[in-house]
Amino acid sequence: MTAADPAQRLQRPDSISTFGAKKVAEQWIETALELEGDLLRARKALHEFGIADVEERVRRLESLDTAIATAATELETLRAQISQAQVDLVTVRQSAEMQELGLYDFEHPAETSAQLADELARLRSEIKALNKPGSAISATSNFTFNNSKAQGDKMVRDYSRLMLRAYNAEAENCVKTVKAGNLHTAQARLDKAVEQIAKTGKMLDIHVVGRFHRLRLRELELAARHLQRLNEEREAERERKAQLREERRVQDEIRKEQERLQKERTHYLNSIAALEAKGDLDAAARLQADLADVDRAIADVDYRAANIRAGYVYVISNLGAFGPDMVKIGMTRRLEPMDRIRELSDASVPFHFDVHALFFSNDAVGIEAMLHQTFAAQRVNKVNLRREFFHVRPDDVLATLRTHDVEVIEFTSEHRAEEFRTSWPDHTKASATAR
Repeated sequence: MTAADPAQRLQRPDSISTFGAKKVAEQWIETALELEGDLLRARKALHEFGIADVEERVRRLESLDTAIATAATELETLRAQISQAQVDLVTVRQSAEMQELGLYDFEHPAETSAQLADELARLRSEIKALNKPGSAISATSNFTFNNSKAQGDKMVRDYSRLMLRAYNAEAENCVKTVKAGNLHTAQARLDKAVEQIAKTGKMLDIHVVGRFHRLRLRELELAARHLQRLNEEREAERERKAQLREERRVQDEIRKEQERLQKERTHYLNSIAALEAKGDLDAAARLQADLADVDRAIADVDYRAANIRAGYVYVISNLGAFGPDMVKIGMTRRLEPMDRIRELSDASVPFHFDVHALFFSNDAVGIEAMLHQTFAAQRVNKVNLRREFFHVRPDDVLATLRTHDVEVIEFTSEHRAEEFRTSWPDHTKASATAR
């Protein structure tokens, strides 16, 4: 029986007869008991699902939603990590395979080069792609061992891998040992490795593939180029520092000379004033002439300090060190130019330089540049232009100076070479006899 609505079950009849009162009372009692049961069940339901627990259940649901979202994020992270691990595993396997064939990720000199790093990266990628038997090294495909084609193929593969490993090891050693200026030696060494592999593997027709060899030669060239640039930069930096030191010496020399001349000028002025006070005008007049010389010297030093193109051009040689067909052509702003010549004759050369020409010019820089340009083809060091040596004779320089109307008061073509001739008299006599 379906329970009726409590309001309906407790609805009072319109009229209750005397004889029906007991029955109605019994019905009401029964209904009341049913309602009491309903109330207990409702209270229990309210306890489990009631308003008091709704907020707690909402909080629990929100917490569960958050936990689910966090778990989903962590799951995606784990999936990404698994994917990356799979990629890394492939990379490790590839790296292991490369290393088995002698190709390692060693430190290449050109890795830090701003100009060559990208080209090196592309080159290395291509080398890795080809680094396998059949692409980097070739061999016969028709070889049997113990009448077995399978054993023959295995022997060819094993020897091919061994030869490729040996070639890659030699290529890496060449890169690691190459230096600025010996690229041809390193390339010849790697070419020799190719020849040896072909000779050793002749029976199996094993040889390094030309394309792979050219890539590794290019890798070697990049290393040498970068080292050469570093060497040039270091040399240029040394020359810049040397030039700055020379300029500081010039400035110090000029400053000291200016101070000396100013003191001398003050001395003359004081002496002239004292003589004039005594009435000795003749002696004062003689000192005035000396004072004029000092003023001219001061003006000359001031001009040298202001005009950085003025200076002395020199042509020097060192017969004992370089032979008769080489001169050094330079310029100096020193007030005493022989100081510079003596510095060049230091312990770096076995004998002192001979001076063929040493003359002052208001445009010493221009004359030096003209001579350097004229003999550019005969320049000894074509990389470092601060090394001002040329394969020419002193007479050739004098002829060029005359052609350009450069006024030279004194010029000698003779190689005095006193130290050299004293040290090696027999050699000097033999040279004279040969001429």
